[in-house]
Amino acid sequence: MKDVSRLCVSPDTSFRDVLTAINVVARGVALVIDEDCRLMGVVTDGDARRAILEGVQLSVTAGELLERKPRSTASVTARAGTSQHDLVSLVRSTGVSHVPLLNEASQVVDLVTLEDLLIPEELALRAVVMAGGQGSRLRPLTETTPKPMLPVGDRPLMEHTIRNLSRAGIREVHIATHHLGEQITEHFGDDFGVDVCYVPEKQLLGTVGAIGLIPTSDTPILVINGDILTAIDFRAMRSFHREHEAELTIAVRQHDIQVPYGVVETEGARLTGLVEKPVQRYLVNAGIYLLEPAVRQFIPPGERFDMTDLIQVVMEAGRQVICFPVWEYWRDVGEPAGYQQAVDDVKSGRVVG
Repeated sequence: MKDVSRLCVSPDTSFRDVLTAINVVARGVALVIDEDCRLMGVVTDGDARRAILEGVQLSVTAGELLERKPRSTASVTARAGTSQHDLVSLVRSTGVSHVPLLNEASQVVDLVTLEDLLIPEELALRAVVMAGGQGSRLRPLTETTPKPMLPVGDRPLMEHTIRNLSRAGIREVHIATHHLGEQITEHFGDDFGVDVCYVPEKQLLGTVGAIGLIPTSDTPILVINGDILTAIDFRAMRSFHREHEAELTIAVRQHDIQVPYGVVETEGARLTGLVEKPVQRYLVNAGIYLLEPAVRQFIPPGERFDMTDLIQVVMEAGRQVICFPVWEYWRDVGEPAGYQQAVDDVKSGRVVG
């Protein structure tokens, strides 16, 4: 790459800035270097998302993140000038996706990734966009326009989603329609690099019921709500899903709530502590899911069924359900304030992807 320094962080860099390095350069890794530019270790996309799930604060340092990694996960590196043939053999034998290239002084001079070495593959996922909702919270805007077709910037909301799916290498996209669905079918053709199929719901089938109407396949299914604007890395989500051998993966987002008062802690009448305006952190459902084909057996055909119902029955069946943290841009556009914020974000260029 032209400027590997954009990926490099010092051991004192905060976790928050490590995420920025991973996200902005979009190489899936941050390189931790010492003051002489020698490699100390790497923080991968997966390392960072696991740390978020474990509750690691964004104020911890890159050095502390490296200390959390198992000793068995030493960085795989190669000398600058190594042939492409040898680099391909290296990534295939080690299973890594990123190889920092070092000079004779062990200084980082470049980074190669699996995508650099191999022809990028189509992402073996089928996408289903849930676009049939009434959009009642956005009335009167949705009285004559379906929510996914509301303008965000110079295009409808769902066109952003379709283009992001196409850029990720997803070629098969199913769109579940109901409310004013003809506007959606008239807009989308073959101009977005994907094969679009429509799944008309004669009656609303909930947030996952429409999956029972699409043809069966051995390919995993990516489900995304039609009222979301996001720059999520779908390939990273697929890799995380595979790594954890999951049957169902839920994208989650950190949501902070600040209590506007001093919170008192007591034992009976005795005061034991006082915390001024604490921030409570939660992981919330981001409306994006990855399902293995076997999960379809739990979806009753032709009946209303919500994703929360599916998650519950899959867990009760003892199947592996995991969470995938989203730190990339994400906005719920299902209510007026969120819709206006999405419009402003696109207009100002804050949306990446």
